[in-house]
Amino acid sequence: MSATGVACDSLTTSMDLAQHPTLRGLLGFAPAFHSRLLTSSAKTYIGWGRKWSGRRAVAIAAQKGAEFTLLEDGFLRSVGRRASSLSLVFDDLGIYYDASAPSRLEVLIPKTITTKQEARAKRLVALWREHRLSKYNEARDYEGRLPESYVLVVDQVARDLSIRYGEADRAAFARMLRAALAEHPRRDVIVKLHPDALNRSGFSHFDVAELRAMPRVQVIAENCHVSKLIERAEVVYAVTSQVGFEALMWGKPVRCFGMPFYAGWGLTRDELPPPERRSKATLEQLVHAALIRYPRYLHPETKQPCEAEDVMAHIGLQRQLRQRFPGTVYAYGFSPRKRGILQRFMQGSDVVSAPNPRDIPADCTVVMWGETKPDGLPPTSRILRVEDGFLRSSGLGAELVPPISWALDDQGIYYDPTRLSRLETLLQCTSFDDSLIARARELRYNLLSNRITKYNLSGSATWRKPASAARVILVPGQVENDASIRCGGGETRTNLRLLELVRAANPDAHIVYKPHPDVVAGLRRSGEDEAGAKQFCNEIVSSGDMAGLLDQVDEVHTISSLSGFEALLRGLSVTCYGSPFYAGWGLTQDRCAIPRRTRKLSLDQLVAGALIAYPTYVSRDSGAFTTPERAVEELAQWRATGPGWMPFWRSGLRIILQAWVASGLRSNF
Repeated sequence: MSATGVACDSLTTSMDLAQHPTLRGLLGFAPAFHSRLLTSSAKTYIGWGRKWSGRRAVAIAAQKGAEFTLLEDGFLRSVGRRASSLSLVFDDLGIYYDASAPSRLEVLIPKTITTKQEARAKRLVALWREHRLSKYNEARDYEGRLPESYVLVVDQVARDLSIRYGEADRAAFARMLRAALAEHPRRDVIVKLHPDALNRSGFSHFDVAELRAMPRVQVIAENCHVSKLIERAEVVYAVTSQVGFEALMWGKPVRCFGMPFYAGWGLTRDELPPPERRSKATLEQLVHAALIRYPRYLHPETKQPCEAEDVMAHIGLQRQLRQRFPGTVYAYGFSPRKRGILQRFMQGSDVVSAPNPRDIPADCTVVMWGETKPDGLPPTSRILRVEDGFLRSSGLGAELVPPISWALDDQGIYYDPTRLSRLETLLQCTSFDDSLIARARELRYNLLSNRITKYNLSGSATWRKPASAARVILVPGQVENDASIRCGGGETRTNLRLLELVRAANPDAHIVYKPHPDVVAGLRRSGEDEAGAKQFCNEIVSSGDMAGLLDQVDEVHTISSLSGFEALLRGLSVTCYGSPFYAGWGLTQDRCAIPRRTRKLSLDQLVAGALIAYPTYVSRDSGAFTTPERAVEELAQWRATGPGWMPFWRSGLRIILQAWVASGLRSNF
């Protein structure tokens, strides 16, 4: 809305709403703010629920003969409370928690749904339970002891509008607790408080000291996810909390002491008489209305409208990955820069820096980079090793380009074949079902069509196969002091020795040697006698995109370079002179035996293990955990748009790193 008073389709009655990122994304435009200082008119005035902006929207719409829309967060809101909402409800009649007046949700619930819609509602219920969802999903599952048989009583934030507009008051909570105790004399009663209840006076509807003095009452005040508490409860008691709706999806009996949106439909046992507007409805009708028809969803990565299933999958992934590791882990040997990256890849756990391994307590999880082997760790420590993933970035890690994937391994690390790694266990033991294989195949196609490799360097010419060359072998160089050669190089430990062996076995082939990009950039030292590489190859190609180079060759011979894996993805013959993670499964020609690897894998099984099950991906766009499919999209976009601000300081940084390398120091980057 301009200062000249031009009419708009929509005006908000709150400046915050005019700037609300989710609202902008769902509408496809930024709504203007209705100011009393400007002459303005709109078809629709937008406000927030029964708060001041919502009441003002209703009043202005009535005054001007316009329409209003009231907003609230959807029932599947986000991971964290402070994160942007992933769903909003749009209501042109009222708002769902106000039982005193009609709402659009109340109109939608009793509507007849088709067989297809009913089936979708049932799938959403199954997904809700599978992903163990709630409105907010940042907290970990409750880790304390639970009684063998209990009923769950749910507290709410004092002065929550849903209580007053749900025809309840503070006294309803006391009646609810008395009823739970009286109706279940032989069961324990768990009272789930709001996590701030112990820190803010008057925040709870209960006296915590009195609750704890009751013999059958267990108080849970910590900030834990509610799904486990619902799942194990016999009955759930609520006033107007959304937990009651979630309990219905878990198949639990629900007792209501207010009139929330899910009460009055014959699905709950209600203390209050329902509004005459409400009739009988099935759970599928309720779910279809509340999770499909009523809210609108915004995808956190694409920032585009999406379906409920998309947001469920995203939040479900966050729930799964945020709880893989203990609540507190200790990071040993990480530079300050890497500690920040580590926290991104270990969201859900508190990462404590531990410069001295002797300060790490017993029976804890210690995170360290690669094959680090510190002395002085408690013998009961659980070790979690970290390395770059196989789809890393657009740019070199040695130039401090941040990664989009890391491998976090609780058994070993993928490049060290002297002991088991989590990746080897996955590849040896996983039962790959048809859906996972289909997903891996599609991922492989996307990798090839987007020309994705580990580093995705751009801006350099692609080498072309000479017309006279009948058979071209690519030999990718490696950093010779790299851990992958020290641990898995076998008897071949230098690039020059590898070239010598390849030439001896293939005297008529056109051999192309490509030095490692870190060596070309001057960030890592060249190998022993690597300057003599020309005597065993036809060409040395120092620049060029690896994906383009692989398109031009027939075979790849390597010690343990990831380029061998990338070659397999493209259907090339690969010969391994060391023991990389992709060797020993029947897909490569192996010069070193790996007796533990007895299983024969298909290429898509290898992809499923190495690119889907093993690495952890974090989105550059949302900062949240993401899928390998989304990582491929972001890497392609990253390469196309360039490194952004990095070129302004990268050249200076390179000079510093080159000086460190020349001085013989080893940085912890």
